Amino acid sequence: MVYPIVAYGSPVLRKPTEEITPEYPNLPKLIADMYETMDNAPGVGLAAPQIGLNIRMFVVGLEALAEDCPEYANVRFVMINPKITERTGEDCTAEEGCLSIPGVNEKVTRKNQIRVTYFDENFQLHDDVFEGYIARVIQHEYDHIEGVLFTDHISPIRKQLIKGKLTNIQKRKINCRYRIK
Repeated sequence: MVYPIVAYGSPVLRKPTEEITPEYPNLPKLIADMYETMDNAPGVGLAAPQIGLNIRMFVVGLEALAEDCPEYANVRFVMINPKITERTGEDCTAEEGCLSIPGVNEKVTRKNQIRVTYFDENFQLHDDVFEGYIARVIQHEYDHIEGVLFTDHISPIRKQLIKGKLTNIQKRKINCRYRIK
């Protein structure tokens, strides 16, 4: 099932999220639906708040980038109850966009390497280090489960320059390739 994406301005994107247990209702179907929704948009990550759920979970899928970056051919995973325990390495600035903020792309500075503890879809605990683009995507999705949007990381001047676009998204005065709510 493809969910509509919750757009900028919706309170659920700013709400605190809650941890889940293996008994969370229909978890395998929810994970599959989140992948389908992300792929349909298309995106490289999708957090539960973006489909209206205030739970600590997100999916990442970089296969669409495999033509240019073959190392991403099999990068597809879910993180349940993740916790970034370290942010190290260089500060790297790159352009980011978001399915919840269609048509807006801005440069965001993030650490190049992170360490994350999380559960996978089988509730197996992991403690992994990620770097480069994958680390950026994880940090972006992690921000979502913390109630933070990538626009929170840009300068006040840049925020002022995109204010009109954000207002139009809030009013749903946008053309989008995927369903939003």
